[in-house]
Amino acid sequence: MGMRIFKTLGAVLLVCAAYGLLGGRNPCFACIGAVFGMGSFWREGVRHGGNRFLGTLLGGLVVIPFYCLYTNRPFGLPGHLYLVLGLFCVIYINLLFGAHSAIQPAAVVYFVVMFTVTKDRYVSYTIARILDTGVGVLASLAINRLFPSPRDARDTEDAEGMREDAPSHARRA
Repeated sequence: MGMRIFKTLGAVLLVCAAYGLLGGRNPCFACIGAVFGMGSFWREGVRHGGNRFLGTLLGGLVVIPFYCLYTNRPFGLPGHLYLVLGLFCVIYINLLFGAHSAIQPAAVVYFVVMFTVTKDRYVSYTIARILDTGVGVLASLAINRLFPSPRDARDTEDAEGMREDAPSHARRA
């Protein structure tokens, strides 16, 4: 078993403990964010966790107005037209940001809110889900920094070596 397993478990444990101390909030989406944020090495965690967070953020921001349109059906239009228009916005905004890998998590948040959350909770639920995902991703990135992979350790040594060599190269030029 690799170190990544234990770091992932540590990040999830950290999130669960923190949420327990904060009054027993449900840590589900923070735990999911922690799993997505743990890569085999730092940059992979940043990429996967960042995509998860960005997708959750963009999908969450788009779903709030479209939930209202979908449930209230203004102008006599069927709700499914607003649903599809909102999904178009989710995809298009992700593409504008160059966040192609964030489209799936954005769509998941969009559909989960649209189809499972009640009218009295959709805004607070969406905001909580965005924040929880961010907490989980940050927990994994923190654990990954505290316990770097062998590749991260090599990359750090290489970067430090390059910084130390830089002044000597500058004097030669």
